Amino acid sequence: MSAPTCPTCGAELLVPANAMKHELFPCQDCGTELEIVSLDPVAVELAPEVEEDWGE
Repeated sequence: MSAPTCPTCGAELLVPANAMKHELFPCQDCGTELEIVSLDPVAVELAPEVEEDWGE
């Protein structure tokens, strides 16, 4: 099974063994904030940007 790659820099990602779906973590190479969108197989996407009205 291949590891997911960063959509920004293409680096192979080291996803934590205890990762949960929708967890956010940074790319180890470029620092881009990523979101785990699937665990089987592991897939990531760019984390959503915080909108001004979040939390209202």
